[in-house]
Amino acid sequence: MASKGWFNLEAAGGAIPDTQFFEGDSAFKFLGLTRTQRLYGFVGCLGIGFVLSLLGSIFLFLGSLTSFAFLYGLGTVISLIGTGFLVGFASQLKMMFKPVRVVATIVFLASIGLIFVGAFVIKSDILCIIFVIIEYIAYTWYTLSYIPYARTAILKVFGLS
Repeated sequence: MASKGWFNLEAAGGAIPDTQFFEGDSAFKFLGLTRTQRLYGFVGCLGIGFVLSLLGSIFLFLGSLTSFAFLYGLGTVISLIGTGFLVGFASQLKMMFKPVRVVATIVFLASIGLIFVGAFVIKSDILCIIFVIIEYIAYTWYTLSYIPYARTAILKVFGLS
């Protein structure tokens, strides 16, 4: 039975433009996912990733550093995988490592790894919190690269340009 309402993307047909976020990607051609299924995959991964990261943060404040690192890291990775449902996994990797966002991508991915190092090797909750802050800053800078002139505007607001 077809779903009704404003979220029925399949029935909208030509009303929704085919942007780069919905173009066919090899990751989805063999899966045969529709636009709606891809959006559900994105939202599902984003939700699961958020809940896992939130649970991990709660464990950090309860003093369980290993549970924090595992849940927070897993939540971040699942959220990142969710965006692959929108643009395709190969396209996402290509876009992540374009020159305009390669530094932010490397800092973001490295900070995820450093959260594990801080938790399992160094065993420092303060260091883990610092790496989480660095991760958020890098992810924000990465995200701003998709919005025209956003980075320039942010730099001007903070007087750095």
